[in-house]
Amino acid sequence: MGVAIGWFSTGRDKAARDLLALVVKGSTTGELPLKIAFVFCNREAGEAPESDEFIRQVRQYGLALVCFSSARFEPALRRRGLSGDEAALGEWRDAYHAEVERLLRPYQVVFSFLAGYMLIVGREICARHTMLNLHPALPGGPKGAWEDVVWELIARQAEEAGAMIHLVTPELDAGPPVTYCRFSLKTPEFRPLWAEMTQKLRERTLAEIRAAEGVKNRLFQAIRHAEFSRELPLIWLTLQKLAYGVIVWREGKVFFEDRPVSGLDISPEVDRLVLVP
Repeated sequence: MGVAIGWFSTGRDKAARDLLALVVKGSTTGELPLKIAFVFCNREAGEAPESDEFIRQVRQYGLALVCFSSARFEPALRRRGLSGDEAALGEWRDAYHAEVERLLRPYQVVFSFLAGYMLIVGREICARHTMLNLHPALPGGPKGAWEDVVWELIARQAEEAGAMIHLVTPELDAGPPVTYCRFSLKTPEFRPLWAEMTQKLRERTLAEIRAAEGVKNRLFQAIRHAEFSRELPLIWLTLQKLAYGVIVWREGKVFFEDRPVSGLDISPEVDRLVLVP
């Protein structure tokens, strides 16, 4: 049957569906010795076209699906939080995920994976459950959504970028890394794009360039493409290592071959899969 895991996703885009499809296929063929015991989505049918597609996909696979709308939960408190009241936002987050935990109690899993889950989870659910998250940056790198990460890398004129899978804590993107991969931003392919950006910065600020070009900026696109192409291999390899017990965690610490590590760098393995046509 394999290791039982939970799957959290907002289902907001095609990437969320592709990732679920990859893991379901791997578990079906036996390449990933695990079983998705439930899929949790913080949107319900009718809230958005993309998440509706995701919900249909989960049902087609015959997976146990739990939907609970975050947008409709305690809307007044949520509005206060989104308006800048940090205390209200924390209260809402904890209350929402307490209800999520209640809904998921019938399912027994070893850990859960957050795959495009667009909420910061509550404190109690973090304390009671092992949860993993993909973040599109190296350990110690920029935090936040992938768009913000890429622009921060450009602002820093970073030498390298990457992606990591980390244990989830209530603090955004700050949990201990489990695995990660890295790649250089100073290769021949990137150099002319950095030169182009340098020229633009002589005439406009980075904020002005971001406002005018957004995701169409060529350097931005190249960084995102290089990082995104590594996400599925990183997730695949990490889930394999966890399912086979190559990587374990005890008391919030990650162990590889029975020695504690601050994340396992699996860049060569990831790159080999990226190069596969």
